Amino acid sequence: MKDSVVILCGGGPAPGINTVISSVGKVFLRNGYRVIGLHEGYKGLFSEDRQMEDLSFPILDSIFTRGGSYLKMSRFKPTNKDFSTDFFVANNVKLLVTIGGDDTASTANRISKYLADNKVNISNIHVPKTIDNDLPLPEGSPTFGFHSAKDEGVKIATTVYEDARTSQNWFVLAAMGREAGHLAFGIGSACHFPMIIIPEMFNKTNISADKIAQLVISSIIKRRILGLNYGAAIISEGVFHFMSDEEITSTGVNFTYDSHGHPELFNVSKSHVFNMLIQRKIKSYNLNIGTRPVELGFGLRCCRPIGFDLNLCTLLGDGVYTLFHQGHSKCMVTVDPKGDVTPLFLKDVEDENGKVKPRLVDVNSQKVQAVMNHNLHYLTEEDMEAAKQYLPDPENYLFKRILNWE
Repeated sequence: MKDSVVILCGGGPAPGINTVISSVGKVFLRNGYRVIGLHEGYKGLFSEDRQMEDLSFPILDSIFTRGGSYLKMSRFKPTNKDFSTDFFVANNVKLLVTIGGDDTASTANRISKYLADNKVNISNIHVPKTIDNDLPLPEGSPTFGFHSAKDEGVKIATTVYEDARTSQNWFVLAAMGREAGHLAFGIGSACHFPMIIIPEMFNKTNISADKIAQLVISSIIKRRILGLNYGAAIISEGVFHFMSDEEITSTGVNFTYDSHGHPELFNVSKSHVFNMLIQRKIKSYNLNIGTRPVELGFGLRCCRPIGFDLNLCTLLGDGVYTLFHQGHSKCMVTVDPKGDVTPLFLKDVEDENGKVKPRLVDVNSQKVQAVMNHNLHYLTEEDMEAAKQYLPDPENYLFKRILNWE
């Protein structure tokens, strides 16, 4: 029986997954391996009625540039009780290739240890994936899919900004990002949005619904002073990650709640929530300024990968074979800006609880500070007198005071 490699995908989609599947599959087929594609991630791996298929060159070649994932995905996270050696032994598996985030990688490591304890030795190599760009890869190395999702977001945000200018309105956009604001910052800075709000900005103060509204209104009033009656703000949904349940509930939005009593944020449009907060604040000042919500959510995850990610994912796919051939296991494959492939071992980036610490936006970097200081529009001390025609308390809308950056 041929040695085989099995590929599965966990978590949510990201542009470039099919490029990785195709690249991994092609290089292993070329070197005499059987390539098994497993549907539904870990749910499929340990299911009695699993869906699996042999991936041929024609299949792999046809999906290379497609968005989405040819292999169906699942967020199922197995416990050790779910583990079994049957699939690996029956199919002579030598390598498990997982495509996903840190949870998917951690589970692969647990499976590898379980198999070793049961005298079934396989390697596992993880391909890190997320449009959030928040995995701790080497400096300057993005997660695959980030740039494609950002590019798709820029197309939408550019159109929205043109609508704002044409209709003399304001738009409030929400972008994905579990804890980090890379996507919102990347889209907002590329489109010269006058206000960008990401969780990392609140490094000296707590995040609150009121402060988010204040920052956007600060930008709106600044633009009014400049004679501009239009604009757009983009906010990372990651700000919710740092709010208490009480703070989220205080927004007044009708949430559904999970079995633990936590608000289920996935059931509501984040841009709608942000927009309602801003509108309540605006109306409290009897200002006639309209804002409209736009969600940059699931529409970014399955777009076709741009050239950057096609190249990166090809290098990552080929890199899986390189690391496997070198004898590496229990690692992520990474590619640095030069194109060199190196392993990143999960044990080196985990905390004491086995959780991978996210890579956050460095708000003190020159790149971010340049945008904050030169591109954004917000009230400063010099605007106080002019701002009084709109606000009775303009000092509460000073950008740096809100963030405690003074």
